[in-house]
Amino acid sequence: MVRTQISLSDEEYKAAKAEAARLSISLAELLRRSLRQMLPADESRPWMRYAGMVETGERDASQKIDEVVYGHKK
Repeated sequence: MVRTQISLSDEEYKAAKAEAARLSISLAELLRRSLRQMLPADESRPWMRYAGMVETGERDASQKIDEVVYGHKK
């Protein structure tokens, strides 16, 4: 991962922080998700178009993906 720095107005920062808190994610994750929506999909990896689309609100969802996707553990 590459670390970068951006400048936001006070209003943008406050709105972004509030939205990140509402979604229970970090500001950095909110900005990554927003950027992914704006960038064209990598056609060499078409499945990446769907990355991040399933949101359960559970922090450990990736550890129990079968339950999340299929409703039961395989």
